[in-house]
Amino acid sequence: MLKVGDFEIHSIVNGTMRLDGGAMFGVVPKVLWQRKCDVDDLNRILLATRTLLAINRRAGKVLLTDTGTGSKWPAEEAQRYGIAPDPQAMTRALAGLGLSDADVTDVIVTHLHFDHNGGATAWADEAKSSTVLRWPGARHWMHQRHWTYAHDPTPKDRASFLRRDIEAFESPGALTLVSAGEVRAGMGKTDARRTAACDAPCQGIEWFVSNGHTRAQLLPIFHGEGGPLLFTGDVIPTAAHLPVAWVMAYDLEPLVTMEEKESIYARCRGEGLKLAFPHDPHIPGVELEANADKPIIAQTLDL
Repeated sequence: MLKVGDFEIHSIVNGTMRLDGGAMFGVVPKVLWQRKCDVDDLNRILLATRTLLAINRRAGKVLLTDTGTGSKWPAEEAQRYGIAPDPQAMTRALAGLGLSDADVTDVIVTHLHFDHNGGATAWADEAKSSTVLRWPGARHWMHQRHWTYAHDPTPKDRASFLRRDIEAFESPGALTLVSAGEVRAGMGKTDARRTAACDAPCQGIEWFVSNGHTRAQLLPIFHGEGGPLLFTGDVIPTAAHLPVAWVMAYDLEPLVTMEEKESIYARCRGEGLKLAFPHDPHIPGVELEANADKPIIAQTLDL
């Protein structure tokens, strides 16, 4: 656990999966990235799917950032991606902290790619004809531009958006949409019907909006003594992706991703920003050396 201000922060592994190593590292040759990864005979590397759990007991907040692949997978599709979810991981983690699923107040949906937020919803019944929110009592946060984009992605990333992961969010009031510094409560795909009273789940949270991997990926930064801490999302999916040029072939704008990484590292040097990863199977997060001109791990974080 890492204490950042009023936040108790934990990185919870909610499953694992495997994706093609070449796709995960773009132009970086295998001779380099294979030294850092568990690679199988199909050239797929092992990845964790992590939820960042942040508890602010003073504010009465229990926040989840990203929810993993979920369990709504036909066997053939799950085998293709080596998907092995742990559906009870969050329930167990919450119980170990004296909490339950009913105590979750907020879910931050960084983006709607299946490996990040398929777990935010579940099948409504055995017929598997519709879905419901897994944490129906929580407020779900997403960037408005990403919500719009998810309904009309490019051919390059269309396969990452699954209809079964999106439909439950289309119910009135299901989403709180962040847009240009303000928050709007959304109904339907792109409607913005009323302005919400705040622009984040609680004080001490800042948004970092990333556009390199996908449109308007919404990443929280937690502030306070012991921080700040950024959940890096798919800007820096694992510790192996720390070098600026090591970006994914999945990225819509790889040069933008590189610029975003440079911006993040400048804040690491200037503010002591710490990093929490979504996909590293072994390292939940790191603190970088403050005086280095490239990202060098000073210490790993106990999350």
